[in-house]
Amino acid sequence: MLSSVNPAGLGDTLPPAALGRRQWLATAAIGLCGAAGLTLVAPPGAFAAEGPDAQPLRDAPRSPAESARLLDRLTWGADTASIVALQRVGPAATVAALLRPAPHAPLPAQAQAQIDAMAITRTPMEALAIDLQARQQAIKAEPTEDARKAAQEAYQRQMRGLQREAERRFVLRAVYSPAQLQEKMTWFWMNHFNVFAGKADIRAMVADYEDRAIRPHALGRFRDLLGATVRHPAMLRYLDNAQNAANRINENYARELMELHTLGVDGGYSQRDVQEMARVLTGHGVSLRPLDEPPPKLRPEWAQQYVRRGLYEFNPQRHDWQPKELLGRPLQGQGMAELDEALDRLARAPATARFVTRKMAAYLVGDAPPPALLQALAERFQQSDGHIGAVLQTLVASEAFQASLGTRLRDPVQYVMAGLRLGYADRVLANPDPAISWLQRLAEPLYGRVTPDGYPLDSAAWTSSGQLAVRFEIARALGGAGTGALFRAEGAPPPKVQPPAIAQSAAFRAMEPQLAPATRVALARAGSPAEWNTFLLSSPEFMYA
Repeated sequence: MLSSVNPAGLGDTLPPAALGRRQWLATAAIGLCGAAGLTLVAPPGAFAAEGPDAQPLRDAPRSPAESARLLDRLTWGADTASIVALQRVGPAATVAALLRPAPHAPLPAQAQAQIDAMAITRTPMEALAIDLQARQQAIKAEPTEDARKAAQEAYQRQMRGLQREAERRFVLRAVYSPAQLQEKMTWFWMNHFNVFAGKADIRAMVADYEDRAIRPHALGRFRDLLGATVRHPAMLRYLDNAQNAANRINENYARELMELHTLGVDGGYSQRDVQEMARVLTGHGVSLRPLDEPPPKLRPEWAQQYVRRGLYEFNPQRHDWQPKELLGRPLQGQGMAELDEALDRLARAPATARFVTRKMAAYLVGDAPPPALLQALAERFQQSDGHIGAVLQTLVASEAFQASLGTRLRDPVQYVMAGLRLGYADRVLANPDPAISWLQRLAEPLYGRVTPDGYPLDSAAWTSSGQLAVRFEIARALGGAGTGALFRAEGAPPPKVQPPAIAQSAAFRAMEPQLAPATRVALARAGSPAEWNTFLLSSPEFMYA
């Protein structure tokens, strides 16, 4: 029962400021053990690094507890199948398989069937966006105000429906895809190259942006990933480059491309570099004209330079053809080729290597990665020409990574996905919508970050008392109170479904050695399987990976 956990009063006893790790631990204990009247104290060294003697990745099979920690960090959460597989083949082979997933790794048939039935799967993004544009234009021609209002509401419902399909697909892939590291890095790069689905018509584009611009390159070369995002209509629309033209410069995308996507705010570029990059980006935009419509009429010398690929368009008439200088080196006016040369410079700049690999380390190691690790990752980035998989290989083999296992606070997306994998990896969710709503409540909705900086990666962003109280409520839903809703067919009442049997799973047996004595006492005093699940999922140990 949630009343036993009693998170409601936490806001009365905690300051609104972000909590430290030990404060978080103590606060979580209140919720976990309130019914039993226990005081949960962190075991010695619970959040300390393992020290200089921590060993790099080794081939010998790990203990189940070590296996669970490794998988919790490199996947969306350890489940029974992944732990059994790691124990069979060892960590080195497991990491190698995660870094090189099979193309189109199959999902369970029930999950794939849900994705196959979605409009974002059945209809190309180009057709969706063009049709929605035509519908929006037709609204203006409706004869009455009531008709226009009804048509506008129908248009908005369809737009929201496309975003909801992308969100459902994300949950199904995160929980059930065997390509777990690819899925986890897909979220990381979606956050790095953030677009806000609620702007303009990006709801019609965000699923394709994730599927064609981000996911194929999530473990590949950073330069390829950068190029795919630059030319995707979702990014061009979000950062206003569709309005960027010669003599009508819009610097929005150029600034974020350098500050957030490549060099970093201290990357050594100037305001003039931003202006020059904006000039490079002129003419790169979005066209919602029908795909079979002939190109616009242009002067002969420009007609040969015109390019359209789907909704992406390079219109030479809108491009600034004058010579440019970027990062202290000249850049000749070459139309489309200018952009590729500029992206090469940005992707291969030492500042980009440092900035990008620092974010990767923050995501997979912790808030303050050791300087030696950061230097090693930046060097590997440059040596491999920005190969993301090579950087990850160096990161995972590092002592800092090994020492950090079990100490990284899960942000809301990681927390919810880990709970779903622990409890429901063996049965496919029929309705991912509750999980999507939980992320809304936890202030990390999918595709919902308005600003281009993406959601914060540091722990302090997710340790407020309000965040903690909501996590306890979601732990209750994950543990059994919301199980029926996760399997509810559309239009039907929630079925009666037993809470997940987490206590009997191999995944819990692997996790059990990590539990503090007071956590064990609280679990032993749970009055039902659902309450037991709630206590485990709201425990300090589950909050960290």
